[in-house]
Amino acid sequence: MEELKLENQLCFPFYSISRLIIRKYKPFLDELDITYPQYLVLLVLWENDHQPVNDIAKNLHLQTNTVTPLLQRLEKMKIVNRNKSQKDERKVIVSLTPSGNEMKEKAKNIPKKLMDGVNINLQDLIELKNQLNIMIEALK
Repeated sequence: MEELKLENQLCFPFYSISRLIIRKYKPFLDELDITYPQYLVLLVLWENDHQPVNDIAKNLHLQTNTVTPLLQRLEKMKIVNRNKSQKDERKVIVSLTPSGNEMKEKAKNIPKKLMDGVNINLQDLIELKNQLNIMIEALK
């Protein structure tokens, strides 16, 4: 039963690294009073503000019913606004508030701080990321 050994599972290293990376992000995100999933939503909006909920979900490879509670919480925290599109009332457009834009400045050093404690060659990490993106596309 070699195929059922934990050490032979492709998914387990992905699960482990995901948990470990999120744990490493936690102290930096705690300073901003946001969770890792909320941080991902903000990354999408910091890159391109005023997006429909569906586009945010698509960028994060999530369902809208997963993204909506994140957006509701961010709206309650006055980091984003959600408004019906003037062009299509079925769409909800998410926009950063001034507070959400200010948070971008506070968060800009998080990736560098995260990598400071990781002793892995940058080129190797870039290649790994590229390979993971290929795998993500194949699995979609």
